[in-house]
Order: sequence, then C-alpha cells, then structure tokens
Amino acid sequence: MQVQEVAYRNIRFEVEGPVAYVTMNRPEKRNALSLEHMEELTDCFRRVGDRRDLAVAVLRGAGPAFCAGHDLAELVGRDVNFYRHVFQVCTTMMNTLQQIPQPVIAQVHGMATAAGCQLVATCDLAVASTEARFATPGVRIGLFCSTPMVAVSRNLPRKKVLEMLLTGEPISAEEALRYGLVNRVVPPDRLEEETRTLALRIASASPPVVGMGKQAFYRQLELPQDQAYAYAREVMSLNALHPDAHEGICAFLDKRVPTWRGWSEG
Repeated sequence: MQVQEVAYRNIRFEVEGPVAYVTMNRPEKRNALSLEHMEELTDCFRRVGDRRDLAVAVLRGAGPAFCAGHDLAELVGRDVNFYRHVFQVCTTMMNTLQQIPQPVIAQVHGMATAAGCQLVATCDLAVASTEARFATPGVRIGLFCSTPMVAVSRNLPRKKVLEMLLTGEPISAEEALRYGLVNRVVPPDRLEEETRTLALRIASASPPVVGMGKQAFYRQLELPQDQAYAYAREVMSLNALHPDAHEGICAFLDKRVPTWRGWSEG
C-alpha cells in the first residue's frame, strides 16, 4: 500500500489502487473519538473527496475495537460551550463521510459503541465480522446517545433503535445485518478480503456517476415523494449527458466492457 504524505497522530491513511484505507489508530483507547481524532478524520476524508484517483474509501479501526465512541476523558467537568463544540465537530465529521463523492465502507471487526455505532450507521455501506457488536449505551452512564440516535434511527426500525437506546444493550453482527445496520457479515478471517472485494466492485463503475448518485441518494431521502421524483428526474437527465453514460450504454449494446472517461470529462 502507498502511505499518504500527510502525517496524522490518530489515524493512518493508505492507498491501494483506487481504494483509500482510513484506519482509526488509537488502539489503547479503543479508537475513542477525541476532538483531535475527529478533526483528523474530517480532514482526511475531505482530502479523499478532493482526489480524483480514489473511487472508494474504507474506514476501519486498529486494535480490539472498531470505535468506542467519544473520548469520555475529554467530557468531564466542561461547560456547555465545550460540549456544543465537541458535538458540532462530530456532526461535521459524520456529514463529511456522506458529502464526499466516494462511497465509504465501514470495515467493522469489534465493538462499535455510541459514536462508533453512529460511524457505522453514517458510512454508506458496512461489512462486519461475526465478532462485531453494536451498541448505543450512553443511557448507562447518564449521557443519552442523542447524536448517535440520528444516524442509527435512519438505518434501523424505530422500536429496535429505541430498545438499543433505552437499554444500552449491544446487538450482534447477525442482528445488525437483519435490521439493516450492515450489509454483510463474514468470518473474521474474511473481513478484509470481503471489504476489498466490495470496494473494487464499486470502483469498477464510473467514479463521477457514482458520486452523482451518492449525492442524489441522500438528497432525495429528505424530500416528499413528488419532490423526490422531480429532483431525481433532473439528476438523471444531467447524468444522461455525461460522457460515461453514453459510453456505458454503447458498451452494453455492443456487449463489451466500458472504458470510463471519469473525472477528466466531468
């Protein structure tokens, strides 16, 4: 893998072909999200979004856990303005994952709790090990998982989300799959391979078209159905003008593999 020149304290950034790997690297803290850690993640994903050689990003964690949520040591004895700042930085980070054109896949190997579970829910796709667990346990320490709730409730059915929020009890990878939090569950020794396979499958499509589609997906979710169709019609009409749409249709009709022009013809 190629390591990016930007040096981070809390994450590793590596590139393998069209895939970017962002690894949360605070194993001794179970990858808890300090302010600096979240700011680094935001910066890193923004840089990924600006790169035209990268088609997909994978978010993963070093050590025994995927992510243990916020770094609670930073939250003791602060004033309300500090707490507002922390949760705003977290919100910006989460939004960045969905705003960049590249799809982001969570590769989850261990516990993903609170804001860590929020990260999984925020990523566009997620592949989990059978050993992964997911929880929103803030209620057990007197700090309800209100911001994680936003992302998790947009993935799981209402009553299941409320059960997780009100009890703090974790769910298994199999439950996460059944309720829609993750896309695939695989044995631990297949997690990396399965995630890479999914990433490369996505990367085989036209990157600008994928980026256009990702943006449209999140935008239409916010709209009533009639407005969603009106918006989607316009997006698809503009997409049809893109050189890669012409190439893809012609390749299908000619029964050949398309040659994408990509961002150069955006």
